[in-house]
Amino acid sequence: MDWFLQQLINGLALGSIYALIALGYTMVYGVLRFINFAHSDVLMLGAYAAFFIAPKVQGVLPLPSITGAMIVTLLAALICAGIGILIEFLAYRPLRSRPKLTVLITAIGVSLFIEFTCQHKAVFGADTKPFPNLLPSTDFHLGGLVISSNDLVVVFVTILLLAGLWFTVQHTKIGTAMRAVSFNQQAAALMGVNINRIISFTFGLGSALAAVAGILYALKAPGIEPLMGVQPGIRAFIAAVLGGIGNLPGAALGGLLLGLLETFAGGISGLSSYRDGIAFAILILILLFKPAGLLGKATVEKV
Repeated sequence: MDWFLQQLINGLALGSIYALIALGYTMVYGVLRFINFAHSDVLMLGAYAAFFIAPKVQGVLPLPSITGAMIVTLLAALICAGIGILIEFLAYRPLRSRPKLTVLITAIGVSLFIEFTCQHKAVFGADTKPFPNLLPSTDFHLGGLVISSNDLVVVFVTILLLAGLWFTVQHTKIGTAMRAVSFNQQAAALMGVNINRIISFTFGLGSALAAVAGILYALKAPGIEPLMGVQPGIRAFIAAVLGGIGNLPGAALGGLLLGLLETFAGGISGLSSYRDGIAFAILILILLFKPAGLLGKATVEKV
């Protein structure tokens, strides 16, 4: 029972990070109907932004501390929001009227451009850098269980951001505009919605979430490097598909389920060596038997 509960705690922490990244994927898909594969690299840029901001903040506020960590995270999220808006403006907006395959290939190109540029010695370099300790870390012992305070922070922040995002989309004016653009861009434009502004806001918000996810992921990782976003990004994309791409609660559910499955598989003898393949097996199965995802709705598309 202790093993089960420990794996459950670890899986929830890992799944929360996947869920947070998947929210960015599903937001962009919900509005524009394409996958922004550069999203995982914005996660990496968020971690590096915090890496460089932390020493500056430490000159004013002590680190590790809750206040210092919040300021570092906020600044990194703002930087990545600007980067996300810039990527949309330069790479995706000129292709908005082109076939979706063109935009998809461009997204892969943007992702590779960011990764290889950041590996250059004049930028970040390819070596792994130790991530600064932003939060005071404590291990809580409950019987045979060990619960890290960082794991609790990851779960709490994910729940808080998911609730805030859901409220924004469902109960605010700009959220209504986002849903209108998602449903029909032309009709939304005729009703006075500024399409460019809504799409830029969506990219900015999704990129800010990626920055927060990058920082939370870096707190648990041994270090940061330019390719650190590739694996969690792929898993978060699979989580979004699993839950129902374009569905916010579905993205969160998919992330949690995938994190739990990977964690439990990693602790079972005979399955641990297949842990990295589980996500891809799930992707194949969900596309075969329920392409709309667990919470998604099947739609008929006219050709």
